[in-house]
Amino acid sequence: MSRSAKAVGARRRRSSGFTLIELVITVAILALLASAVVPLAEVARVRSKESELRAALRTLRGGIDAYKRATDEGRVQRAADESGYPKTLEALVRGVPDAKDPGRKQVYFLRRIPRDPFADAQTPAALSWGVRSYESPPEAPQEGKDVFDVYSRATAKGLNGIPYNEW
Repeated sequence: MSRSAKAVGARRRRSSGFTLIELVITVAILALLASAVVPLAEVARVRSKESELRAALRTLRGGIDAYKRATDEGRVQRAADESGYPKTLEALVRGVPDAKDPGRKQVYFLRRIPRDPFADAQTPAALSWGVRSYESPPEAPQEGKDVFDVYSRATAKGLNGIPYNEW
């Protein structure tokens, strides 16, 4: 083999790999793309929790409204000084005897109490919610003799700018 053939082969071997600058540029581009994905993943996580919160509030409020409807229909007994709303969230799951049924079968309003997705995982589901009684004003919800409404105890603001406890 001639000297010029050896030189050409040596050049080909040297030019067949990546240079350090090409590797640095590639890593920098990948880091830039990864830094854009992390905030998007966080927004997707928050959006998922907000969707869970909406569904849980809808479920609880639907159960409370069904209890009130059953009271108005005479299926749930109540004293004259009571509002007709459940005394606790647990009453929606525990059920109450049907006053119109001769066998006094239980009437259930929820299968289970959903957990507030923004609450601590150690908190029992029923205690993860703030409750508002019928007698308390909407701008200053207070617990009382019954459960008229529920709200999240989370103080953070949602992606829409409204605090979770005002949803």
